[in-house]
Amino acid sequence: MFLGLVLSACSVVEPAESSEINEVEYNEEDKIVKDIEEVDMQININVNDHDLTATLVDNSSTAALIELLKEDDIVIDMRDYGSMEKVGMFPQNLPTNDEQISTDAGDLILYQGNAFVIYYDTNSWSFTRLGKINDVSKTELINILGSGNVRATLSLK
Repeated sequence: MFLGLVLSACSVVEPAESSEINEVEYNEEDKIVKDIEEVDMQININVNDHDLTATLVDNSSTAALIELLKEDDIVIDMRDYGSMEKVGMFPQNLPTNDEQISTDAGDLILYQGNAFVIYYDTNSWSFTRLGKINDVSKTELINILGSGNVRATLSLK
């Protein structure tokens, strides 16, 4: 009898009103994520007169980046760092989504919310992944980026 009482108690679940289940509140970040779905997840990067295309990952960092790029192209002066990357500063901080990752040539990374990094070699650290440059080998990327300082222009595809 006890088992029957327990089973019947478990099976009687009152459904919540549909308005409670379907009610969704949207904030500004939700709006950005919705807007990013309407934009192709690719950007252009021009470095040393080479046009590169990169595919972005889907996170709040890339959503904020796309919102900036909708306003205008972003020009970033970049320098070599650690013989593995070119790094330059965004005009403003972006939200971070840091996680322990290993990079490879062509990876686009956000570091500390304001540094844009193009990796041309490997590294492992806690970063925010932004995306990856399409269809370029490590050797090609090193040749495109060259040695010394470069200016990168990011734009929407």
